[in-house]
Amino acid sequence: MALDRYDPIFMAPPAGPNPELMLSAVLHLMSHYTAHHSAEGGCIKLASVIERHLKALASLPELAPVLSATCQQLSEQWAHVVERQLPPPERSSFLARIMTRARHAGSMV
Repeated sequence: MALDRYDPIFMAPPAGPNPELMLSAVLHLMSHYTAHHSAEGGCIKLASVIERHLKALASLPELAPVLSATCQQLSEQWAHVVERQLPPPERSSFLARIMTRARHAGSMV
C-alpha cells in the first residue's frame, strides 16, 4: 500500500513552538479561570499555568513584537495573581524558634 504524500498530515509543519496553538491554549485557560473564579479566589495551579504559557509565548522570536510585549506584561500580571493566592508562610512562635535552636545546638555537641 502506497502512502499518499499529499495527505494533510504529511504537509503539517514540523513539531516545535507553535505560537498560534500556544496562544489558543492560553486564551482557553484564561477563560476557564474567569468562568470558575469563586469568591475565595481562583485556582492557583491554573493561574500558574497561564503565567508560564504567557512567559513562553513572550520569549518566542517569531512572535510579533506587539504580541510579545503584551504576553510579557500579562505574564507579570498573572505572576502577581499567583503570589497573592499563595498561602502566607507559616510563622513559628518565638518559643518554637528557641527550642529548635536548642535542639540543633545540642546535636552539634
